[in-house]
Amino acid sequence: MARFKDTAIPAALDAIDIKILDLMQKDASLSTGELAERVGLSQSPCWRRIQRLREEGYIKSVVAVVDHEKLGFKMQIFAQVKMTTLTEAERANFYKAINSIPEILECWTVFGEMDAMMKILAPDVTWYQDFIFSVLLKLPGVIDVRSIVTLSAQKSTMAVPLTARQFR
Repeated sequence: MARFKDTAIPAALDAIDIKILDLMQKDASLSTGELAERVGLSQSPCWRRIQRLREEGYIKSVVAVVDHEKLGFKMQIFAQVKMTTLTEAERANFYKAINSIPEILECWTVFGEMDAMMKILAPDVTWYQDFIFSVLLKLPGVIDVRSIVTLSAQKSTMAVPLTARQFR
C-alpha cells in the first residue's frame, strides 16, 4: 500500500485561503458572510481574500453545474481525433471551431497515435454518428475519429485537489 503525506500549501496561500477554496469548491453559492463564519474571519477580510484569489487566478470562475441528463444528453463520449499536419492558421481555425461547438465540453492535445481527445455530450448513438460525419470530420485537419462511449460515471468532479500528495 502506498504511503503518502500532503505537500506544503503553495507559498502564496495560507490555511485560511485553502479553506476558502475548499468550501467554494463544495458550494460556490455560499455568501461571503457564510464563508467568513466558516473560516473564522469577519466578512470584509474574507471578501478581500476571495477577491485576491480571483485576481491571482486561483478562482477562474464560479458556475452552476447543470445535470446534462435532465437536459437529454444521456451519453458522454471521449472522441480521440487524428489530424494532418496543420499550419498555424489552420490550427487556430481548429481551436476556434471546437470552441464554438457547445457539445464539445473539453478538448485536449495528447501524445501518442491520436492528436486530440474531446469530451462530448450526446443525446444518443444515432445523434453522435451524425455528429461525427457532420461536425467532427469537417473540422480543419481531422482525418480520423475513434470514440470511447462511457457506460456510467463512477466519479465526476470539478473540484481540484488543493495540495498534492507525496509518495516518498
